[in-house]
Amino acid sequence: MTTAPARKLRVLVVDDSAFMRGSIARTLGGAGFEVIGQAKDGHDAIAKVAALQPDVVTMDFNMPGLNGAEAVREIMRRRPTPIVMFSAHTRQGAKETFEALGAGAVDFVTKPAGEVSADLGKIADELTRKLTYAAAARPRPATAPAALAPRAPTPQPLATTTMPGGLPRLCVIAVSTGGPAALSELIPALPGDLRLAVVIVQHMPAHFTAALAERLDTRSQLTVKEAAAGDRPMPGLALIAPGDHHVEFDDKGWVVLTEGPPVHGCRPAADVTMQSAARVYGRRTVGVVMTGMGKDGAAGAQAIKRADGKTFAQDQATSVIYGMPRAAIELGAIDEVVPLGDLAAMLRYA
Repeated sequence: MTTAPARKLRVLVVDDSAFMRGSIARTLGGAGFEVIGQAKDGHDAIAKVAALQPDVVTMDFNMPGLNGAEAVREIMRRRPTPIVMFSAHTRQGAKETFEALGAGAVDFVTKPAGEVSADLGKIADELTRKLTYAAAARPRPATAPAALAPRAPTPQPLATTTMPGGLPRLCVIAVSTGGPAALSELIPALPGDLRLAVVIVQHMPAHFTAALAERLDTRSQLTVKEAAAGDRPMPGLALIAPGDHHVEFDDKGWVVLTEGPPVHGCRPAADVTMQSAARVYGRRTVGVVMTGMGKDGAAGAQAIKRADGKTFAQDQATSVIYGMPRAAIELGAIDEVVPLGDLAAMLRYA
């Protein structure tokens, strides 16, 4: 059963399929939302957002005229409004989704069966939950990526970049809703000679984490890839936890992928990775808790702090959803609260 919002949230439904618009509207109406309008394409969406001023928008990607990402970008320029994308669960769908998230969309839901999905019941709970959270979000217009200098060669592992004992310093980043856009600002701002190895736990299903790694890799001085079993974290390399797997570390500090139960409903979960890092890397560990709903990362940051590592949280003003940073701060697990724009500088010297 879906959980209705505390009050009726006003939703604009955008899809070029009249069938899908009707299905989405019925699903949301039955879950306690007020569907205040429907738009058939990107241009129509821009006009109706301005006229109707919805609390939140559901947005398809493949539409005539302006596609979903183009419509999101223009809406964010004119009247920033929380938007949740409907995405195809394919490799191409993942790339399209990141275009929209990069343009300022808050989150996405994958369609259960292609562009026209008859049975939305399978995703009704997820859609209801994400729209409710998105309505309270602070959508951020896209930032233009900085010009990318030639990438420095990837440092060799276990050389002068390591601390005594053979392990590098390791930064574990916990991030969820609003994460792709935030990471697209943070990771390209880090230098290729960063002293930290980086592991990113972004709440996201399989297919999407690989596409996120590819997107960040093309924009960054760091080498960014989806983590695989046996990878060695090293300075100059950022590993992204693959969808549907937890990332942990063996006694040598190498990556182990596990399929343990979801934590906080998530797999990968940042708490699992951070707690493992604290055990293996100890005081060499840096934890960062960024934008996202829920409390994943709080217990993990606390484990890092207890191991004499360093912990940071993204501040409220720059977080799309302040749930995860707030939970970590309230637990007393955070050393410093930092705006998104300052995080890269803090990590350079952490």
